[in-house]
Amino acid sequence: MILAASRGVVARGLMAPLSQAPHRFDALLAAHHQTPLRRKIPTTLQINLGKRCNQTCTHCHVDAGPQRQEMATRQVVNRVLELVKASPSITTVDITGGAPELNPHFRFLVEKTRDLDKQVIARCNLTILQETDQEDLGEFYAHHHVKIVASLPCYTASNTDAQRGRGVFEKSVHALQHLNALGYGAAEDRDETGLRLDLAYNPGGPVLPGPQSALEKDYRLHLFADWGIRFNHLLTVTNMPIHRFADDLERQGILPSYLDLLAEAFNKDTLDSVMCRDLVSVNWDGSLSDCDFNQMLEMPLGGPQRTIFNLKTLDGLAGNPIRTDTHCLGCTAGQGSGCTGALLES
Repeated sequence: MILAASRGVVARGLMAPLSQAPHRFDALLAAHHQTPLRRKIPTTLQINLGKRCNQTCTHCHVDAGPQRQEMATRQVVNRVLELVKASPSITTVDITGGAPELNPHFRFLVEKTRDLDKQVIARCNLTILQETDQEDLGEFYAHHHVKIVASLPCYTASNTDAQRGRGVFEKSVHALQHLNALGYGAAEDRDETGLRLDLAYNPGGPVLPGPQSALEKDYRLHLFADWGIRFNHLLTVTNMPIHRFADDLERQGILPSYLDLLAEAFNKDTLDSVMCRDLVSVNWDGSLSDCDFNQMLEMPLGGPQRTIFNLKTLDGLAGNPIRTDTHCLGCTAGQGSGCTGALLES
């Protein structure tokens, strides 16, 4: 059995600390003749609707929480919808936060995106389903055939609560049971017509995720045996060395060691599938980035087209260079990592 929070070890430091090698990722790209990394035709628009969240998680790269006030306006949401309509290559709108459901325009965005016949992914922390005024959220998701990617860092209460807060696991279990009752997670793995429920796992500390397929088997076994919970897939996500997680590593004096671990596990075979290749990230204020992580580091899209308001279509971004830095090591370590989980098979 693989316990979800205990896989991997921090390697000994074999490379220079971050302060001495701020662009080591670019050096690895150059060594494999991949500089600069370039975009493909974008197929996914991911929008962060804001940093307000009902949780304060220790690993959060968004630095989200209940006190954050940054929220996308109706003007931003309307412009996103115009861009999606004007960009035939976009097949998916991926909505994240914070807890994106706390944005007052969230349901409008979902409804209008589905009217455009695009797939909608909602990044859900599960506990939001039990917040005031969100009691019908599951039914809303099911009615609009929204694909849910739900955060659940472990199948045990102790590991989940240590990362996401006391009582989160119990609330998450109740939310998953409710979603199952609505039909989520019941479809066969290859059946795209069902209500899709994927779970997202990230380690509890400075280690790489275990093999995604093995962890998925463990999750299925324990969640069904203990709680009767079904889901479609498990997505493993590497903890990114930015914001809250990086600050915690720095306080412990192990940030350089974690970066060394990521660098030593660099896998050139992941480069063709990293999410920045075919995803465009929109911030709550309408600014554009190559990915969600660049967005949080305030690294805007290169070139003059830096906001949704001075861009006519997303299709024309194909071929543009992608902005990279040391944090990109997190997406290319081991099996690779991104919003869709591991990039390679075990």
